[in-house]
Amino acid sequence: MHDSALSITRKKPNAPEIITFGEAMALLIAQSTGDLAEVEHFERRIAGADTNVAIGLARLGFHVGWLSRVGSDSLGRYIRKTLEDEGLDCQHMRTDPNLATGIMFKSRAEGAADPSVEYFRKGSAASALSPDDARDLDFTSLRHLHVTGIPPALSDSCLALTQHMQENARRAGASISFDPNLRPSLWRDEAHMRTTLNAIASNADWVLPGLAEGQLLSGYEKPEDIANFYLDRGCKAVIIKLGSEGSFYRGVLEGALTDTVMAGIEVDTVVDTVGAGDGFAVGVISALLDGLSPARALLRGNLIGAQAVQVSGDMEGLPTRQLLQTLEHTANAQQRDRAKC
Repeated sequence: MHDSALSITRKKPNAPEIITFGEAMALLIAQSTGDLAEVEHFERRIAGADTNVAIGLARLGFHVGWLSRVGSDSLGRYIRKTLEDEGLDCQHMRTDPNLATGIMFKSRAEGAADPSVEYFRKGSAASALSPDDARDLDFTSLRHLHVTGIPPALSDSCLALTQHMQENARRAGASISFDPNLRPSLWRDEAHMRTTLNAIASNADWVLPGLAEGQLLSGYEKPEDIANFYLDRGCKAVIIKLGSEGSFYRGVLEGALTDTVMAGIEVDTVVDTVGAGDGFAVGVISALLDGLSPARALLRGNLIGAQAVQVSGDMEGLPTRQLLQTLEHTANAQQRDRAKC
């Protein structure tokens, strides 16, 4: 396909300070519990780990750019409008006239169980992404690049784009975060997935795996050993999600190795666990970009992750900066009260 067949929005005069890229999909959430085959009514939203992080950072006041492709269809138009309404800079989001927008179905789980999901994304517009889609991107203005393990799993051209984005962000002096977001079903085999994603992680500053992801990718069991695996490969910090137990940070600060552990945030009701890890990434990345300490970064990650699981939808629980400040103020006050006891 020739790029002359693609349309692109008019470039804005100011370039984004943060860039994310990947696939945004239309999300259909079941309105009743049970097998998806028995569900008659669905609610339309959008889905995508990369877009969840982009939206979360935009809600916190960052100028976030989104690089992707959608189909020339109603779902593509819906996704574009939704992302623009969220404040994302979509000047690098192209409309592909020949390929369709990906779709995801999600069940409504009961209790704290993970919902089941079904993807219809093979051969989607986003799977055709390549380094050429970044040809107009101003890397010199870039402050931070967020990468996940999903785009490189979609196609060889998406993997090439991932490598291109990292190389140019590094050359421009931007920081890079990497969340594996493992999707084993998208890879031809586990060994290829591990090799590819560990190479991508080695070119990042901050690596943010879940504990199970880190164990699978590194071959180690303990958070400390997983962190060392990536630190030895040149990463500056490894931040590991421990689920309800909280989170763990190991990194080099002012020449010294620093460990920090933060307990999880208790919530009254878990509605939907999908998107919790993306919310955690939003909290950690925003805190580190704000110049906060590892402890503050973990606390913010835990807080936003806890917000995400209390609502239906992947990104609906991501807070604004004002709400986040209220959450942090309350959490800090609770920590001070516990310290006095």
